[in-house]
Amino acid sequence: MTIYLLDGTLEVDIFYECEDQDLEDNVCIRVIESCPPEERLLRAGKTHIYLTPVQARKLGEMLLSAATQSIDC
Repeated sequence: MTIYLLDGTLEVDIFYECEDQDLEDNVCIRVIESCPPEERLLRAGKTHIYLTPVQARKLGEMLLSAATQSIDC
């Protein structure tokens, strides 16, 4: 699943990493920035963040809660 943010310069992919199925943190968030270095949020153009299933669910719940609050205001 991919979403593009910040006028398309920030690509965020979220996926289950099958190759790491034996590891506890096998849900991957990959962030790719396609902007000039001086405009980057992160030092590297591509970053991977690995989460456990529990952490991924918690992050999802937090995003849904914030979205609900935003709509309800």
